[in-house]
Amino acid sequence: MELLSTIVNVVILIALIGLLWYMQKKHVSFSKRVFTGLGLGVIFGVSLQLIFGRTSNVISDSVDWFSLVGNGYVKLLQMVAIPLIMVSIISAIIKVKANKGVGKISTLVIGILLFTTAISAAVGITSALGFNLKAVNIEQGDKETKRGEYLTGKLADVEHKTLPQQVLDVIPSNPFDDMTGARSTSTIAVVIFSAFIGVALRGISKKKPVEAETFTKLVEAVYAVVMRIVTLVLRLTPYGILALIAKVTATTNYDEIAKLGQFVIASYVALIVMFIIHLILIAINGLNPLTYVRKTLPVLTFAFTSRTSAGTLPLNVDTQVKKLGISDGIANFSASFGISIGQNGCAGIYPAMLAIMIAPTAGIDPFSFSFIATVIAVVTVSSFGVAGVGGGATFAALIVLSTLNLPVALAGLLISVEPLIDMGRTALNVSGSMTSGLITSKWTKELDVSVYNSPNRTEDAGDSALSV
Repeated sequence: MELLSTIVNVVILIALIGLLWYMQKKHVSFSKRVFTGLGLGVIFGVSLQLIFGRTSNVISDSVDWFSLVGNGYVKLLQMVAIPLIMVSIISAIIKVKANKGVGKISTLVIGILLFTTAISAAVGITSALGFNLKAVNIEQGDKETKRGEYLTGKLADVEHKTLPQQVLDVIPSNPFDDMTGARSTSTIAVVIFSAFIGVALRGISKKKPVEAETFTKLVEAVYAVVMRIVTLVLRLTPYGILALIAKVTATTNYDEIAKLGQFVIASYVALIVMFIIHLILIAINGLNPLTYVRKTLPVLTFAFTSRTSAGTLPLNVDTQVKKLGISDGIANFSASFGISIGQNGCAGIYPAMLAIMIAPTAGIDPFSFSFIATVIAVVTVSSFGVAGVGGGATFAALIVLSTLNLPVALAGLLISVEPLIDMGRTALNVSGSMTSGLITSKWTKELDVSVYNSPNRTEDAGDSALSV
């Protein structure tokens, strides 16, 4: 009977995939298909849990098959992340206008990313204090204990390292090793290596124009191929979202989420407040924030459902250039840097909230001005090198908590709500990168305001990337 039920569930998933495929054939927009996949996944997953129970063998066996689609999709996103980052950074440097300067643009982009991360840390601290969040008030079960032990084991990667040593870790000694994702700082190391390639190419463009032109054409060819691969993967997004959300909703322990409801609410309050701050920064720079929301909504939705900043990179760049009027170079810089530097959600709000929650267990007054200032500074500096894929927030938390001499195992208390919180964190990460690109483009006078203000339909934002 259980086997039959599992087969029926898999057949239903295939049927839902068929429905999304039919919508694609009928040229239904990308964002509508993503929303449909999300909605169908929620309904399907919740229905499965209501019918069979979260801990049943039917659910376990069914989601194992669902993972072929969902986790397979995530692996494909991870597959293209490093090649995409490399060609995007090199291409960005090539496309930057000589009179603007690579150094000036990269400094502005990184500066804005770090500035907004500092603000997000302050927002996270305020939310944690406002909701009176304390780690001692959270019940610890077997799952939380195992997660805490895992985090303690991972602490060896960052423990006993001074701040200069942590910064030194992001410098690549073997870029080919970093391309395999061998280190937690591999992403930023690849960015640095790619930047050196781009700068070197610009440097030989006058002395050796033939060689420079040949290499530039090679980069453009590789960029075209990589973007084509990305396009093929992105076309699977509605199906991947369907399977991922169905798995999450079918296996989520809603009782545990209810127990941690205060933390969930506090987290989303902080995330929403920080997003509003993004809009305020945009408005201060003379741009309509509602236009930004309308044009970036499909990208933020994709980031929310996929939970990967790196996987959102192609849509991020495409939206910045074609919908917001940002130059190619700045768009590639902000999107690529935003994957590994200054993630407002994963490397800003999250570790700051954890630090405030855990501080009382170490005898520290979380309301202390000196402690709050230290947390903001540590969070900001530690945001370098946080990978824009699964586990990035955990790495950021490890660095911050260990630097502040706080027990990292207590971060495992939140494992039950991690997927739910991570969705919002990822969307905020992507918004932060696009905000940095928009403001930098405005300051360097490379923003095409006519494109920004053009009445493009929101649902078209995702489709242009898929037409590559």
